[in-house]
Amino acid sequence: MSFFKRLFSSDKKETLDKGLEKSKTSFFDKLTKAVAGKSKVDDDVLDNLEDVLITSDVGVNTTLKIINRIEKRVSEDKYLGTEELNKILRDEISGLLSETKSGEATEFEVPANKKPYVIMVVGVNGVGKTTTIGKLAYQFKKAGHKVVLGAADTFRAAAIDQLQIWADRVQVPIVKQQMGSDPASVAFDTLESAVAQNADVVIIDTAGRLHNKVGLMNELTKVKRVMQKVIGDAPHDVMLVLDGSTGQNAFEQAKQFTAATEVSSLAVTKLDGTAKGGVVIGISDQFQIPVKYIGVGEGIEDLQVFNKYEFVDSFFK
Repeated sequence: MSFFKRLFSSDKKETLDKGLEKSKTSFFDKLTKAVAGKSKVDDDVLDNLEDVLITSDVGVNTTLKIINRIEKRVSEDKYLGTEELNKILRDEISGLLSETKSGEATEFEVPANKKPYVIMVVGVNGVGKTTTIGKLAYQFKKAGHKVVLGAADTFRAAAIDQLQIWADRVQVPIVKQQMGSDPASVAFDTLESAVAQNADVVIIDTAGRLHNKVGLMNELTKVKRVMQKVIGDAPHDVMLVLDGSTGQNAFEQAKQFTAATEVSSLAVTKLDGTAKGGVVIGISDQFQIPVKYIGVGEGIEDLQVFNKYEFVDSFFK
């Protein structure tokens, strides 16, 4: 597995290992029980493994794909020992994730041909959206980029205040208006300001309401349309933030938001405080939308680029 270990620095890898510890421990406890008393991978073991994957929040459809792949291995190799199951699972989940065009990055990067690169961030309140924006701004600034934040979640005064705190902490400019202002107007002002400042990256926060999908769709469509008056192809990325600790509820939110707007990337937060880390595997597979970032701790450095090889290596370490 030396290939995996070369991708991340030892510090980053250690943070990832620690962040996935609860998920890994829970998964392997269940897996140990699933193969107890068995020396061979048979139908009973596969049934138990199916339960393990589903209860680890991998999701039903992705679980069935993984089980089908392992069944194929079992039929090709008539005697497959349970002691090999860990390696087989690791191989098959890596293979599954390799079919999605995501999780290849190792650093916080933005396309050189988009300036400023505009990221519109969506997600319900409480998932860690504002924190993710702040940590992302920190990482982009650390990488040498000039960053501007836009507080277009004007529905809650707290959202504007929280983003201001992060802007002060990271020392990047923020564009904001009063609570209740038109979010599209804030987005417009943010992009004009970013262009004037020759910024490299713009991150726009948006309201986290989902009780009315049609209202949300109309609002986000308007925000996008108004941004395009300043930068014709903005936003370049619509990033949905999901709370990994909610497991299957994160799947449901992903379904709702992808129905309401065109989501182009995902960030999955709060993986360090949960045993539901398997949700990243399922979401990456089911939605075929790149998981770009994962939150594996509370520290400012603990938002990481999602690399599928490193993730699987840490999960099965």
